[in-house]
Amino acid sequence: MSPDAVLGEMTELERRLRDALASTHLDAPRPLIDLELPLGLARLIKPALLDNLRPAAVLAPVLRRGDRLSMMFTVRSQLLRSHKGQISFPGGGRDAEDRDAVDNALREAHEEVGLDPRRVEVIGYLDDYPTMTRYLVTPVVGIVDTTQLEWRIDAAEVADIFEVPLEVVLDPASFKRSTLVRDGIKLPFYELQWHEHRIWGATAGMLWNLAQKVARS
Repeated sequence: MSPDAVLGEMTELERRLRDALASTHLDAPRPLIDLELPLGLARLIKPALLDNLRPAAVLAPVLRRGDRLSMMFTVRSQLLRSHKGQISFPGGGRDAEDRDAVDNALREAHEEVGLDPRRVEVIGYLDDYPTMTRYLVTPVVGIVDTTQLEWRIDAAEVADIFEVPLEVVLDPASFKRSTLVRDGIKLPFYELQWHEHRIWGATAGMLWNLAQKVARS
């Protein structure tokens, strides 16, 4: 493919991404992601859990490197108490000083990987995601200026970072649907394999939500 064709493709891809997220907002009530749970469990889980979940946010960083766009992920440190070594976005629980999910996500990204909030252009939000660890996570999507960008990784939280081309993340064919059994109940989830990295669980669910939004736009 010629450089001009690649540039045209990626320009169109960014336009589609922005269009898909243009109408999203933080105003209540926030949309809840479709977890595709068995019908009986889905009816029970929403009213029972949502009022008791702690607010949290993650930043889904889209990196612009010349004519290419990619999404950045972190590999969680082995020093953490939960989800060691798993793939995630920078993020965590909301602190008292966080005004909203954007402040929450940008603060966590700065703490975990040294990303300057001024480099991030927030372009929209994904649907809220309830987790088994009792958080209600708001994913914030932002395009990152990578000019002279240097990561400063907090080794206590992050073991490594890597990128996946945005066209891979947004392609529904990149995802595989699997199930796990917990307390005798089969729970569906999505996963995406990129080289040696297996992205699954909440992070893959957020990516699937993004891919579906772009596909419908």
